[in-house]
Amino acid sequence: QVQLVESGGGSVQAGGSLRLSCTASGRTFSTSAIAWVRQAPGKEREFVAGISQYGTSSNYADSVKGRFTISRDNAKNTVYLQMNNLKPEDTAVYYCATFTSWRTIVTGDFGSWGQGTQVTVSS
Repeated sequence: QVQLVESGGGSVQAGGSLRLSCTASGRTFSTSAIAWVRQAPGKEREFVAGISQYGTSSNYADSVKGRFTISRDNAKNTVYLQMNNLKPEDTAVYYCATFTSWRTIVTGDFGSWGQGTQVTVSS
């Protein structure tokens, strides 16, 4: 079992940047694909980005392509989400979660979840 803790959220103005971190405990982190998922008030959860176990492949939601970058450092048991050119519609609680198949992007059947970190973007 992997335990996940997110950090790095905050409040920024539109056009600003934030870097979120997802730090894991547990010896299975380096074999876990990790996704960032967000949920805005009154909206359904939305896949944002995902990265494979060794960082060799990644996927992004169309809404963040070109602005967000996901990366990982398995030596530090950490996955990052660099968010640039933030927009008010990016405001949400951001969660990291484990997954085993890219089909999870569609099914939403993620494994372990963190507690989330709030990102607020003002116009």
